Amino acid sequence: MDREVWAEVLRAIKRAARKINKLHPMKRKPPYSDWLIVAMYLWAVAHERSQSWACERDHYNGMFRPRQPLPSVSQFNRRLRWDRTEWILQEIQRQESGGTAALASSALSYLDGKPLLVGVASKDRAAKRGHVMGGMARGYKLHAWMSEDRRIPLWSVMPLNVAEPPVATLLVSQLNEPLLLRDDSLMLVDQNFDSYQLHKQVAARNGRLLVPPKGEGKSLAQRHPVNLRKMGAARRELIAVTTTCPSLVHMVYRQRVNAEGIFGNLCGYGGGLTHLPPWVRGLHRVRRWVGGKIILYHARLRVRARRKRAA
Repeated sequence: MDREVWAEVLRAIKRAARKINKLHPMKRKPPYSDWLIVAMYLWAVAHERSQSWACERDHYNGMFRPRQPLPSVSQFNRRLRWDRTEWILQEIQRQESGGTAALASSALSYLDGKPLLVGVASKDRAAKRGHVMGGMARGYKLHAWMSEDRRIPLWSVMPLNVAEPPVATLLVSQLNEPLLLRDDSLMLVDQNFDSYQLHKQVAARNGRLLVPPKGEGKSLAQRHPVNLRKMGAARRELIAVTTTCPSLVHMVYRQRVNAEGIFGNLCGYGGGLTHLPPWVRGLHRVRRWVGGKIILYHARLRVRARRKRAA
């Protein structure tokens, strides 16, 4: 693991821990500090190891060697389930990604999903069967709303059988006043996200959804009046532009390939989100693991940006 990336992660952990101690001070100091628990977990995530691995002092080196005594495996697992720990992880994610402000300032954003599969013999009851490229599989899916500068400010992990439009609607609902999308903002998605409700939600936040509409060859005149009324003004605008200026829409829509590039960067390095290890099962564990990987990804982006500015 890159020393500079880990230093960035450790600074973010300590900032978030200081913030929660200021907002919600504890009456009784726990034997192991909040920042230590979170740092141990992210150290294990960065090295693709289990939570029990993080409790062995031999697994640390000069890059990170805690001076405090390490908790036992049971103590560590309990502390990871604390609300304070979850809050710190969420705060680090917000700090490193820029939060919803990164989406509000972005002219283009992308919404896409990445399957996270488990084996067919897995006993994980939360992993459901769903459609993937080429057939059916079991597992989960990462739904990510990505900004133009390759950050992932909002995301969710759901079982694989959960449809994409409801999750997208939930993500868009997190963006409320005063941080609305820019007036010229476009959200590029694939055809699975073409739903009336999502079009209306994005339009209510100043943006527009750019997607090849289902029934793409039909003009407004060829569609049923009831459907036209239900779909909303934003989708009617999209159909009109798609039928009158198809080459322009196609040229802009080609930018959606950046979503694949972002997932490639998230997965394409040592310690990236390539798969779900055998010890990461259950929806809460999968969400925590994916969140850790996204934190490390954002820290890597920040370090690369600093190096580019210094060059």
